[in-house]
Amino acid sequence: MHIFYIANISGSKLELEEKESRHAVKVLRLKKGNHVNLVDGKGGFYNAVITEANPKKCRLSILHSQQEYGKKNFKIHIAIAPTKNITRFEWFLEKATEVGIDEITPLLTEHSERKTIKHKRLQNILIPAMKQSQKAYLPIINELTSFGKFIKYCKEKEKFIAHCKSYETPHLKNIVKKDTDVLILVGPEGDFSPEELQSSLSNGFKEITLGHSLLRTETAGVVACLIVNLINE
Repeated sequence: MHIFYIANISGSKLELEEKESRHAVKVLRLKKGNHVNLVDGKGGFYNAVITEANPKKCRLSILHSQQEYGKKNFKIHIAIAPTKNITRFEWFLEKATEVGIDEITPLLTEHSERKTIKHKRLQNILIPAMKQSQKAYLPIINELTSFGKFIKYCKEKEKFIAHCKSYETPHLKNIVKKDTDVLILVGPEGDFSPEELQSSLSNGFKEITLGHSLLRTETAGVVACLIVNLINE
């Protein structure tokens, strides 16, 4: 069944925004009486029926709702340096959302080749990925944050850093704890600087490896996300 996103759902009568209305009526050719699913990005999952198939304001009536749909006992926060080729970073956002992630912080590091991002565009990458994977929670994506500022103010107790020379350190799969909030740092193409690594260790981060292969930044982010989800299954 088709899934649509509405950020704020209150009451039983509502309508899709124009872009979603046009997609529902013109592209999917949905008609009055057709059933659809809705998510609000906050854990709400709804079944609704189309009451008016208007391509500008498709109106719906909610039949059934479920809160905290797919809620987990743990959270995954990945802080990662955006890649020079932004499409690769967007690929990470899409796949991490499909696998299951709760929060993403783009990091500005000493070796970062990309120093700006379009935050709204990145947010818009997450919505179709959430719908595609039939999730009801939309990941949080924070503004681009400097490495030094981030490591001083992050709140998670279980904090890890993955870098290119961490082969002799414990594998993430052997150290992450089930049902525990996890924060993982993933560096840029040029890796974290020695000073950043030392600073992270001084602030309570633990070095981990994601395996023997040298992974691209965006691949490492997805692998880390997958490992934590598998441990919690």
